[in-house]
Amino acid sequence: MEEQYILEMVDISKSFPGVQALKGAGIKVRKGSVHALMGENGAGKSTLMKILGGLQPADSGKIILKGQEVSFSSPSESLKNKISMIHQELTSIPHMTVAENIYLGREPLAGKVFVKDSDQNARATELLQGLGIQIDPKIKMVRLSIAQMQLIEIAKAISYNSEIIIMDEPTSAITEREVEHLYTMIRNLTKKGVAVIYISHKLNEIFNIADEVTVMRDGEYVNTKKIEELTRQDIISMMVGRELTHMFPKVEVEIGEPVLEVKNLTRAGKFNNISFTLHKGEILGLAGLMGAGRTEVMESLFGLVPANSGEVLIKGKPVNIKSASDAKKNGLAFITEDRKLTGLFLPHSVKDNIIAASLDRFVVGGIFMNEKSVNGICEDQKKLLRIKTPTIEQKVKNLSGGNQQKVLLAKWLLTDADIIILDEPTRGIDVGAKSEIHALMGELVKTGKSVIMISSELPEILGMSDRIIVMHEGKLTGEVSRQDATQDVLMSFATGTI
Repeated sequence: MEEQYILEMVDISKSFPGVQALKGAGIKVRKGSVHALMGENGAGKSTLMKILGGLQPADSGKIILKGQEVSFSSPSESLKNKISMIHQELTSIPHMTVAENIYLGREPLAGKVFVKDSDQNARATELLQGLGIQIDPKIKMVRLSIAQMQLIEIAKAISYNSEIIIMDEPTSAITEREVEHLYTMIRNLTKKGVAVIYISHKLNEIFNIADEVTVMRDGEYVNTKKIEELTRQDIISMMVGRELTHMFPKVEVEIGEPVLEVKNLTRAGKFNNISFTLHKGEILGLAGLMGAGRTEVMESLFGLVPANSGEVLIKGKPVNIKSASDAKKNGLAFITEDRKLTGLFLPHSVKDNIIAASLDRFVVGGIFMNEKSVNGICEDQKKLLRIKTPTIEQKVKNLSGGNQQKVLLAKWLLTDADIIILDEPTRGIDVGAKSEIHALMGELVKTGKSVIMISSELPEILGMSDRIIVMHEGKLTGEVSRQDATQDVLMSFATGTI
């Protein structure tokens, strides 16, 4: 006899202005299982989970928890019913300690006013040690790396002793070693009967950890199957409604003359003596583990944090790039890793964001904006990148993560830069959108542009790069041609073992 479901969400619908986010969506989760929830960006996964987490009300439908129909009007009500959520976007308070963040709103008190810091720190220490997380609970969050913050978010969710834990892209900012650690934590939780709803775009993770998979598309339920009944192509086909035969559509382009030469670039404490060359029509992959200094090199190259020493030549001529404005004038574009913090103006419209780096193109007489031209070009970018939005006047903060990433790409492609730096361009993006962005990269180099792509996903590096350079602890440790590159070779360079 099949085990009863601990959770059933049935026929859930939800609308926002101009958008039908969910239409008859649902999921059924068994106690002590890992249930993967999959779908393209904009499929409605996060909206469905926000309804379960009490962050948003459903317009219609039922939530049945342990056989009883329930509804939650706030996150605290969801938590009281032993449901906790690890959000895709970090929610920590930077200038509070790790322990203060974990037990915010649940602090042990002396009397009714004062927090007993010693008790709080002791609880946090016990929790973190039990999870194998080596982080001092007294340290402030602002001093942690993104990966460490993510681990604290996971620990916080577990600290509620929940019966259902929602993990929305929990590995988006952590290393492969930490991912394995997370798998161990999840398996220990399920042994205790905890159900985990696991949202991820990474198929490797799904086949490693999931027991069952539910797929959504365009806000609707598609299917649920046991993991052993599925192949990768099955999941992709359900997600996108079509077959994706070319995840890495590598375009063969004749590699031309050097367009960028970096010589002995150094920034104290971050990287040392970095030298490489980028050619016309080339996709240069930049690999390495988190903390290797990859992003920092590109930030200095783009003038965001100038290097202390070294030389940069563009098309054979020395340049002195001290700001993003200097970089743009020299034909560089930089699609940053953190679209929300450094890439987009979230309260503003899709249109405003797309033209933000190219305003001078649309100003008439030094004062007025050519609205007709702006609207036409933004509509073209929306179609080119398949940005899912009801209108270009929609606020970017209301879009899914993948569509926000496409807006960021549109913003910089509009500058018509010759050298395009892509820092984790497909992080947190579904397989359909990944394929589209990879195809776009091919189109860019076909037109004579050059691309530097930072990626932590080795299949992406191997699939899209003409040549690959690798960093380890602030140093360049290897350079490999496309023909000679393998995962083993790249990991050896990335770990400093060769």
